[in-house]
Amino acid sequence: MSYETLAGRTAVVTGAASGMGAATARLLAAQGARVVLLARREERLAELAAKIEADGGRALAVVADVTDDASVQAAVERVHEVYGGVDLVVNSAGVMLPNPIEGGRIDEWQRMLDTNVTGVLRVIRAFNGDLLAAAAEGRTADLVNISSIGAHVAFPNYAVYGATKAALTYLSQSLRTELGPRGVRVTNIEPGLTESELRGHIDNARLLEELDGMFGAIDALSAEEIADVVAYVTSRPPRVNLRQVIVLPTTQA
Repeated sequence: MSYETLAGRTAVVTGAASGMGAATARLLAAQGARVVLLARREERLAELAAKIEADGGRALAVVADVTDDASVQAAVERVHEVYGGVDLVVNSAGVMLPNPIEGGRIDEWQRMLDTNVTGVLRVIRAFNGDLLAAAAEGRTADLVNISSIGAHVAFPNYAVYGATKAALTYLSQSLRTELGPRGVRVTNIEPGLTESELRGHIDNARLLEELDGMFGAIDALSAEEIADVVAYVTSRPPRVNLRQVIVLPTTQA
C-alpha cells in the first residue's frame, strides 16, 4: 500500500536497530519521509541507513541510549542540526525480561522500567516541542507508542513487563488530553505475538521454551506488518486519530 502523505515528513524511530523499529524506519523512508534511526548499536544503524539510502531514501543514524538523559539530549541536538524539527515520533525501543516475581530480579525490573517507560518519556520530552510546533504550523504531527497486548492480557511470569506496557498504554491515553487539543495525534499500538529480538533477551530456559512453543503454534506477525500499521495511522488526514490499535495474529486468542 502507498502512503503518499508521508512524503516530506521527518520521523524519529527509536529501537531502529532491529525488529519493528527497523521495519518502520524502512517503510517510512520508502514512502518519502526523512528518517532518524535512533538506537544503541552503531554498526546496525549504519547498515540500515546505508540500505535506506541505497534504495533512494534519506536516513540519519544517531547512536543513543533512551535510558540515559545526556545521550538523548545529544541525539536531539544532532537531529536538529541535520534535519531541523521533526513531526513524527515512533517509540519502538523496548525490552521484555520475564521471570517469576518471587525471583526478585530487581535488575530486570529496573531495566524494563528504564527502557519501556522512562525511556519513552525521555524521548517524548525531547521532541514534544517539535511536534507542537509542527501542529501549530498546520502540519501533521504524530506521536506513536508501541505498547503490547500484555497491557491488557495477563501472562504468568510477565507481570513486570505487562505493567510497563500498561503504563505506556495509559500514558498514551492521558497524553491525548494534553496534545490532542493542540493538534498532535497520539496513537498507541499493541501488537500480539510478533517476530522480533525480544525473546533473545530472555535468560529463563523454561520460559524461553514456552515462548518458542507459542511461536510454533501461532502464525506470528512480522515486524513489517506492524510497520504497515504505523504507516497507515500516521498517513490519515490530520483530523483523524486512530488512537489505539490492537494487532493480533488471527490464530492468537
